[in-house]
Amino acid sequence: MSAKVWLVGAGPGDPELLTLKAVRALGEADVVLIDDLVNSAVLQHCPGARVIAVGKRGGCRSTPQAFIHRLMLRYARQGRCVVRLKGGDPCIFGRGGEEAQWLREHGIEVELVNGITAGLAGATSCDISLTLRGVARGVTLLTAHTQDDSPLDWQALAQGGTTLVIYMGVAKLTEIGEQLRAAGMPDRTPVAMIENASLPEQRECRSVLGNMQQDALQFRLKSPAILVIGAVAATAGASAACLLQA
Repeated sequence: MSAKVWLVGAGPGDPELLTLKAVRALGEADVVLIDDLVNSAVLQHCPGARVIAVGKRGGCRSTPQAFIHRLMLRYARQGRCVVRLKGGDPCIFGRGGEEAQWLREHGIEVELVNGITAGLAGATSCDISLTLRGVARGVTLLTAHTQDDSPLDWQALAQGGTTLVIYMGVAKLTEIGEQLRAAGMPDRTPVAMIENASLPEQRECRSVLGNMQQDALQFRLKSPAILVIGAVAATAGASAACLLQA
């Protein structure tokens, strides 16, 4: 049997956002390696598969990446249909690219299946369009955490004219705000902080860059959350239930 691994995006949490191709891959799976942030409701599509939790979350005990590589390789070489199930999209801060490269270097066929990323789903569920004609000409997706802690180009981010969507930024809110303001982004720049994107427990806090840290503390913002920074964060009418209560 040919050795193959599917790297599948499960989307941001709402099981109805799973793609038809992801459902098909899960239906064929013998083994599913599932990330921590994947909604377990999607496992209804693979009732006969062996499910192995290989979660990774900041501040929590995580499965070593090398161990995940070895699991995928072992089951693929046994002729099993392997699905590596990731939250969001496997190629948006999901290590999909490095896993695909490693598997191919070891002779394993790989197919990537896109999923809806949390930054897009969270913004849309709060009626925010990440690009908007006359308001935002593009969108920049970035993570507040890098493997080597290398600095971001804050000057380019602050003056690039795009909507910023920041993943894994809750622990670095102070640094993000200070760096963007120091690079010239105005204090009044609108910000939306969206927790648990697309899930029933989703919460949203609207603020501005100069007050972002203070408002997040008052709101008790927790991970997982995404930050949307830019003029589009003020263009939609958020419901009173979502807004920060003064």
